[in-house]
Amino acid sequence: MSQQNGFHVAVVGATGAVGQQMIQTLIKENFPIRKLTLLSSARSAGKKVDVNGQEYIIEEAKPESFEGVEIALFSAGGSVSKELGPEAVKRGAIVVDNTSAFRMDENTPLVVPEVNEADLHNQNGIIANPNCSTIQMVVALEPIRQHFGLKKVIVSTYQAVSGSGAAAVEELMEQTQAILNSEAYEPKILPVKSDKNHYQIAFNAIPQIDKFQENGYTFEEMKMINETKKIMHLPELQVSATCVRLPVAVGHSESVYFEIEADNVSANDIKALLKDAPGVILQDDPENQLYPMPANCVGKNDVFVGRIRRDIDEPRGFHMWVVSDNLLKGAAWNSVQIAESLVKLGIVK
Repeated sequence: MSQQNGFHVAVVGATGAVGQQMIQTLIKENFPIRKLTLLSSARSAGKKVDVNGQEYIIEEAKPESFEGVEIALFSAGGSVSKELGPEAVKRGAIVVDNTSAFRMDENTPLVVPEVNEADLHNQNGIIANPNCSTIQMVVALEPIRQHFGLKKVIVSTYQAVSGSGAAAVEELMEQTQAILNSEAYEPKILPVKSDKNHYQIAFNAIPQIDKFQENGYTFEEMKMINETKKIMHLPELQVSATCVRLPVAVGHSESVYFEIEADNVSANDIKALLKDAPGVILQDDPENQLYPMPANCVGKNDVFVGRIRRDIDEPRGFHMWVVSDNLLKGAAWNSVQIAESLVKLGIVK
């Protein structure tokens, strides 16, 4: 898989769900790799993994691990990113970070290539990958903003358990089986592993993702609000979010209400725009019950949009349903896309 003229790429958090997806996506997209370094915590160091028929040994992530690395994809938790991201930059790497560590740092671009690729020119070595829920929403909203303006966004998310990691998916499966077998079980992870209470996710919906803030919103909801404004360069945009965890393994869904600035725009105008939008697949045919569903988006890089309709009371208001694989476009694929953009724009040579 080594390419003579490629890049030395490191993946930090290589044994995690997103790290594994990053590696698979690099291979699938044929990213030019001269050398691949797989890094993880000390407890995972020494593990052997197969990458496209070649055996790699996971190394412990240390500052010196980044000597000679040109692009480093991080997905190992915010504390690791804060500690090792700057160390990688010191050694000449450009870091694409998949945690919330740098997202709201004013000197760090927060990038979704379909939306604000040009922001990559204003980086100081670290680029932040946005929250998974934010990514799919702004991909769908950006063409609308460009053509019709954007005034307000109210989103309700229906998020997959894999957003809390592989252990949460395992908990969902075990709980489901226990309930079906009329057996006792004890929730240990959701909604937030480090929070006081844990609740059943099987056959349930939990209206909490991440911890509650003083204003009554969760951290996940505030991430969506603040990140959307930053990515779209619209500090005055009105954004509100309610984030809910559902018993779905992979694939986030969102009900998005948005108000535009232009008059006399129809739902068909919005559909025509999104039909040709980058990274978007329009699935909107109510007559034949065609609309996006998480079960159909798993393993796909795109953002799927449907159920587009004008609000009954607000002539500039519209509703749409947005679905995407949270491990791919929401994390691994967006990170690899950023790496591709860095090459395309000549930022990494």
